[in-house]
Amino acid sequence: MSSYSSQLNEEQGAVDSTYARLDDLRRQARTRLDVVRAAGSHGSPTQRTERDSFATMYEDRLAQLRAVEDRLVFGRLDTRAGERRYIGRIGLLNADHEPILTDWRADAARPFYEATPSNHGDVVMRRHITLSFRRVTGIEDEILDLQSPRVGQAADSGTLAGEGALMASLSSRRTGRMTDIVATIQAEQDRIIRADMAQALVVQGGPGTGKTAVALHRAAYLLYTHRRMLERSGVLVLGPSSAFLHYIDQVLPSLGETGVLSRTMADLIPGIRAERQDDPHTARLKGDRRMAQVVANAVTARERVPSTLPTVMVDGVPVPMLAVDLQEALADAHRSRQTHNQARAVFVRAALHAMTTRYAERVEYEPKEEELARVTSLLRLNDKVRRTLNLAWLPMKPTWLVDNLWSRPDRLRRYAPWLGQDEIELLTRPSGADLTVSDIPILDEAMELLGPDPREEERRRAKEAQQEEERRFAQDTLAQNGIGSGIVTSRMLLDSINGHDETMAAQQAANDREWVFGHIVVDEAQELTAMDWRMLIRRCPSRSFTIVGDVAQTSALGGTRSWAETMDPLFGPDGWDLRQLTIDYRNPSQVSQMASAFAQSEGLQVSTLKAVRQVEGAVECLVAPDDDRLPEVVQSQVRTLAEQYVGQDGTGRLAVIAPDGLIGTVRESVGQALIGFPRAEAIRDQPVWDRQVLVTQTGDTKGLEFDAVVLVNPGRIEDEAPSRLTAASDLYVAMTRPTQKLVVIQTREDAAALPFPR
Repeated sequence: MSSYSSQLNEEQGAVDSTYARLDDLRRQARTRLDVVRAAGSHGSPTQRTERDSFATMYEDRLAQLRAVEDRLVFGRLDTRAGERRYIGRIGLLNADHEPILTDWRADAARPFYEATPSNHGDVVMRRHITLSFRRVTGIEDEILDLQSPRVGQAADSGTLAGEGALMASLSSRRTGRMTDIVATIQAEQDRIIRADMAQALVVQGGPGTGKTAVALHRAAYLLYTHRRMLERSGVLVLGPSSAFLHYIDQVLPSLGETGVLSRTMADLIPGIRAERQDDPHTARLKGDRRMAQVVANAVTARERVPSTLPTVMVDGVPVPMLAVDLQEALADAHRSRQTHNQARAVFVRAALHAMTTRYAERVEYEPKEEELARVTSLLRLNDKVRRTLNLAWLPMKPTWLVDNLWSRPDRLRRYAPWLGQDEIELLTRPSGADLTVSDIPILDEAMELLGPDPREEERRRAKEAQQEEERRFAQDTLAQNGIGSGIVTSRMLLDSINGHDETMAAQQAANDREWVFGHIVVDEAQELTAMDWRMLIRRCPSRSFTIVGDVAQTSALGGTRSWAETMDPLFGPDGWDLRQLTIDYRNPSQVSQMASAFAQSEGLQVSTLKAVRQVEGAVECLVAPDDDRLPEVVQSQVRTLAEQYVGQDGTGRLAVIAPDGLIGTVRESVGQALIGFPRAEAIRDQPVWDRQVLVTQTGDTKGLEFDAVVLVNPGRIEDEAPSRLTAASDLYVAMTRPTQKLVVIQTREDAAALPFPR
């Protein structure tokens, strides 16, 4: 039987062949791109457009082939018939169009993730291949057919093992970016990734169960499986923070997908970004679903018959504006079922028509159409008429409406009669104040009801007319030149004219508030309020969602503590499915057990978790001799942990999580700890989302992971939280961030208020 080293050499040959084919395809795409570009701007407009379309296609192909360089091949399946099927990031064919690498998303690759000894079909063995750049560094075999002679062969050659690739991945140092888990997807994760997209899928899982990774791999799988459906509508990934989006931004490209739009609630509306956060109680009020009615009431209040109506003179004839006419004009506008600003045109037209009719009734002859048109024009330009029509139906900008809502407590009390005086005071702020993150769904609601500003709408219609003219030109051009039935379509030609192509759906969606997505992935979904969900449903009316979260980690007062209570009103009891992830891959068992015990003692609904590994000394709880010595203890621990986990090659991540009131003191201690540390200056200059030693608050670590975590004075963190459940969730999140070690540092007073095991 061949030895382990000869097995490595054999796999190295297969991997070399696969990378050689990848290089060939890159060269072909590059050569074709160079040829197209070399043609320059010569030829007819149609020829230039066709070249541009080809150039875009080759550029996209090159980007995809470059993105899959790392760990291109990671698995092999052997069948009873002697077939070897290599599994990798993308599918590849050799020069003879024979498959040499199977895309991990293809049905043929499913046994790599799902086969078991009791249900393996014709698959005899599953092999995990570990690469360092392009070099094979390890192989592990799982024999699925226990009656096969391959059991003995693998044992003799030293390749027989299980979960080695997974354990190696879990033990590696963290970086500032999430890596994909395509080589180590587990069976329960794979079943969720490949679930049908026809209805909303909720994935509940505790810390470290791989919820985010599963959601992103599911997005890649759906784009692969439903390419035709999703390539135009696109996929939206919604994350809890910009730091989180930086953390995950390489996962989908590494899986061959680059056309996904990533956003937070703060920047989901094009052209608007909210930086400020409301206090938790104010955010809860703004997240209440009844805020939609508040916005509707505020709009309706600007559609009324004013108490004083003018009578104006036209050519010596008194023309009154009557309440009955305005009431009928209001009814006409409402019957149009247009947005407020769009329906205003209907209202104004009806009101002016009624006044023109009054003029015709008051003259002693039957006026001609030309005279009536002139009268209507004079009425439209009359200052009294214009002011009164504005009072009756005020054109509004959504930002103005929201600002007016919070700066006028008298009106807010009228629009939201269920609010108490203390709640009104919480919501009230000065006019002109910056938008907060909690304002964004309310602003979106206002945009939905108001529609665009009339002047912006006029520009939009002009642009649409131009696009329609361009579309007809594209069709005529292709028809005249006898093309368009295969390589180049009118859609491609039009996209090229406008500098767009099919892969730019994400960019188009980023600039269009009314864009409808084919699928939306929501991470940390337990934090979303009812108003947040209204905003998201508006962007995906098909209700095709992947929703991942953990109700035990809910920090928002208006967030989800029960999936059924949130999902049933949104999707209906039969319109969503709940899946559970139960295995903790991130945390050492000591960390997982301590965090789960704490969460359960605080009344949180903790998912059943089983940690897959133990790390000696994974938990350490320390008490500073006195309050003044706390910075010294923090400094000492940070220095020790940085030396152990923070690499000079940029790998390794350490988080120091502290109460708001201690952030400044702790940051100073961490700065002292890093004096003389290799790369200390470089670490200080790293962006927050990529910093190897990070001082932060509990809320900013959600969704992230670190090699080691120092948790400072958790009792004080609990005291600063808006509620006991929120405090418990925040601390549960903080305790479950490390992959290797958790250190809890407390003062004596803090330890007495919230004791941890010593």
